[in-house]
Amino acid sequence: MKRRGFSLVEVLVALAVVAIALVALLAAAARMARDADRLRELTLADWVAANVLVETRLREPFPPLGEREGRMRMGPLEFRWRRVVQNTPEPALRRVDVHVYAADAAEDVAPVHSLVGFAGRR
Repeated sequence: MKRRGFSLVEVLVALAVVAIALVALLAAAARMARDADRLRELTLADWVAANVLVETRLREPFPPLGEREGRMRMGPLEFRWRRVVQNTPEPALRRVDVHVYAADAAEDVAPVHSLVGFAGRR
């Protein structure tokens, strides 16, 4: 009578294949979680930049030249922002650059997000 079943080697090979697949799935899940956190940070930074730009337009339709900095909390995160107002070739128009950084980022770190807008005289 022949016995049917798997040998020990076959079981070990199957377990190794399953283990490799599980490690790959866990790595993909971790990458997706990191990507979701990064996307949330970028979205919130975009909202901060848009808010600063809109507040500038509402408070100062033709803002003075120069830089201004501040902090803003958006959702669970806090950000530091820097607004730079510059002249343009058109005297009645000014360029407004808003750069958003993580609250604890060093001064020489690239911004999380930047937004450019314009403000002008009517």
